[in-house]
Amino acid sequence: MKILILNGPNLNLLGVREKSVYGNRSFEDYFEELKEAFPALELSYFQSNTEGTLIDKLHEVGFSYKGIVFNAGAYTHTSVALSDAIRAIDTPVVEVHISNVYAREAWRQKSMIAPYCKGSISGFGLESYRLALQYFERLKPKQIGFNV
Repeated sequence: MKILILNGPNLNLLGVREKSVYGNRSFEDYFEELKEAFPALELSYFQSNTEGTLIDKLHEVGFSYKGIVFNAGAYTHTSVALSDAIRAIDTPVVEVHISNVYAREAWRQKSMIAPYCKGSISGFGLESYRLALQYFERLKPKQIGFNV
């Protein structure tokens, strides 16, 4: 089962930026751990700081992959275009955040993408990704489809 982990802006700096919020591990190191923990899933990873590139990736895999785990970073709270892209594809998306967005600034507490995602996970550090992958791993193939 093909699953994409898609990370948005500034997540390429995990392990070096705001360690008190985001921890001290790079996502690349954590991704290796995820691949070992989920051998039944065919995991791929992509990160971009550019909104259009994230949209292109959603379009690229959004009709062929079985799931997308998406941390849109700050675009979560601002991007109608990403919201529209998620709405347009067939592949279910689970929104993830490393920090608890509801314990942060008020503007971070509104997600533009959440209404078009299967669900949202936030506040568990990098383990938010593991929780999302567990969701996809436990689904039976006929349960994966999701349309708003």
